[in-house]
Amino acid sequence: MAPLLLPSSPIHSFPATPKLSFRSKPRPIIRAAAGLEVDSFTKKSGYLFQLSAFEAESLLDYSPSRIAAIYRRKPLILLRRLIQVGTTFGKWFGVRYIDNLMERSDQMFKVRAAELRKILVELGPAYIKIAQAVSSRPDLIPPSYLDELSLLQDRITPFSTEVALDTIEKELGLRIDELFSEISPEPVAAASLGQVYQARLRRSGQVVAVKVQRPGVQAAISLDILILRFLAGVVKKAGKFNTDLQAVIDEWASSLFREMDYRKEADNGLKFRRLYGGLKDVFVPNINMEHTTRRVLVMEWVEGQKLSEVKDLYLVEVGVYCSFNQLLENGFYHADPHPGNLFRTFDGKLAYIDFGMMGEFKQEFREGFIEACLHLVNRDFDALSKDFVTLGLLPPTAEKEAVTKALTGVFQDAVAKGVRNISFGDLLGNLGTTMYKFKFQIPSYFSLVIRSLAVLEGIAISSDPNYKVLGSTYPWIAKKVLTDSSPQLKSSLQALLYKDGAFRIDRLESLLTESLRARTEKALVKIQREEANSRVVFKEILYFTLTEKLCEGNTY
Repeated sequence: MAPLLLPSSPIHSFPATPKLSFRSKPRPIIRAAAGLEVDSFTKKSGYLFQLSAFEAESLLDYSPSRIAAIYRRKPLILLRRLIQVGTTFGKWFGVRYIDNLMERSDQMFKVRAAELRKILVELGPAYIKIAQAVSSRPDLIPPSYLDELSLLQDRITPFSTEVALDTIEKELGLRIDELFSEISPEPVAAASLGQVYQARLRRSGQVVAVKVQRPGVQAAISLDILILRFLAGVVKKAGKFNTDLQAVIDEWASSLFREMDYRKEADNGLKFRRLYGGLKDVFVPNINMEHTTRRVLVMEWVEGQKLSEVKDLYLVEVGVYCSFNQLLENGFYHADPHPGNLFRTFDGKLAYIDFGMMGEFKQEFREGFIEACLHLVNRDFDALSKDFVTLGLLPPTAEKEAVTKALTGVFQDAVAKGVRNISFGDLLGNLGTTMYKFKFQIPSYFSLVIRSLAVLEGIAISSDPNYKVLGSTYPWIAKKVLTDSSPQLKSSLQALLYKDGAFRIDRLESLLTESLRARTEKALVKIQREEANSRVVFKEILYFTLTEKLCEGNTY
C-alpha cells in the first residue's frame, strides 16, 4: 500500500488509521438553516453571515475597493465588528497605558505580549494569519513580541460535519455516497480556513484527504481585512513607520484570498510536485483535480509524523537541500513552512503539504541573496549594506556608513566563529533588533525566505542542539557562486577574490573547500546528476578569476 500522510496542519497527533464510516442510507439534504448551528469559534468571533452569490464572485481576487463597496451596504455588520475589534484592542492598549503610568511596562511586557497573542486567536482567521506573517517582520513590531507571536497556531474548533458534507455535495455535484465508499465521521484536522476528512474514493478505491472550506470564511476575512487596513493607516501615522503598513496588509490579503481558492492551491501543488517531487527522499502528494473546486480540495492521503516530532537530522538536511532548490534554483517556494507542513512519512521521506501559500523569488533577488550570504560569511559589511539596497531592505538614499557600522556591530562576533557555527536564529534575532531601530523595510519575499530557513533550524535543533542551517546551506551557495554562469555572480566572485588588485587566495581556498563539502558530507543529499571533477572546477575558477588581471599585467 502506498505511504499515507495528512495534507493539513493538524491540531493534534492523529492515529495511524482513523476509523472510516460508510453512510448506507441517503443523507437528507441540509437546508440553509443548518448553517445557523455553528462552532464555538464562529460564535466567539461574532460575525456569522454570508455574502450573496454576486458578492462572493466579485471577491474571487482581492480588491480593497470592492470589499469597501460591499460593506458600505452592510453598515450594521461593519459597526458590530468594528465595536468588537475596537473594544478588544482598546482594553489591551488601555492596560498598556496604565503600565506606562505606573512605570511597570518592562515588568509586564511579556505578560502583555501573551495577552495580545490570545486576543488575536479569539478575533479569528484574518488576525491569526496576519499575525503569523507579522511574526517574521521585525520591522513592524519590537523583537520582544516575536517570541509570543511565533507561538500562534491555527488550532480552531471544527465546524459541523453535516455542513461540511453538504458543501462537498454542492461543490462536486454528487452525493457523498456516490463520491466516497467511506469517509471519517469527524474531521481529523481543523484550521481557520477549513478542515480535513479522510475518505476513500468510490471509483478508484484510493484513500484521500478531503479539505473543506469553513462556511462564511470569505465574508469574515474580507470584513476583517477592511478593518485591518483602516487600523494599519492609523498605526502607521502614530508609529511613524517607514514601511507602508497598508501595503503590507494588501500583500498578505492577496495571499489569503489566493489561499481561499483551492483550485489555485491545487495548481501550486502540481507545480511543486513537478519541480521537487523527483528529489531524493522528498515526497509531494498528488492532487485529484477531478474532485477539486474553489471550496473543496481532494489530494493523496499520506500517513506520517510531523518532522518536528521526530529526531531525523537527515531529513532536515533533505529539507535544506530542497529549500536551496526552491529558493536559489527555481524561485518557486513553499511560503508557509511551519512545522505542521513538514512531515516524515513512514518510509522515511520528507513530505511537503498544504500548498495554499507559495512564493516567487525573482532571479535578481536570488542572486542578491547569494551575494549577501557571501559578504556576511566573509565579513564584508560595507558590501552587505549595499546588498540590503539590492534586496529592497533599504532605499538607495540610506546612509551606507551608518548601516555598515550597525551591521558590523550586529554580526561581527557571530561570524567570527566561522560559517559552520553561525546560528541562523541568532542572526535573525540580532538583525531584527537593528531593523526595528533603523525602521528598515522588509519585502515579504525576504521575510518568507528567512522564516523558511529559521523553521528548518528550529526543527533541527530539537535533534541536534549544535546544528546550524547556514552551515549546511553555505556549501551549496559557494558551489553555485563558483560554477554559475550568471554575469552578476561572476562579478561578485571577482570582487570577493580581489582587493586593490591583490588576489585573495585564502578566499578562493575557502570557497572551494565549502563547495566540495556540498558533495562529500554524508548527511547531505547526493546530487542526482554527474558533476565536474573538483580539479576541473578549480582550473575553471582560476582561469575565470585570473585571466582579466593577468591580461592587465597584474600578478599575485
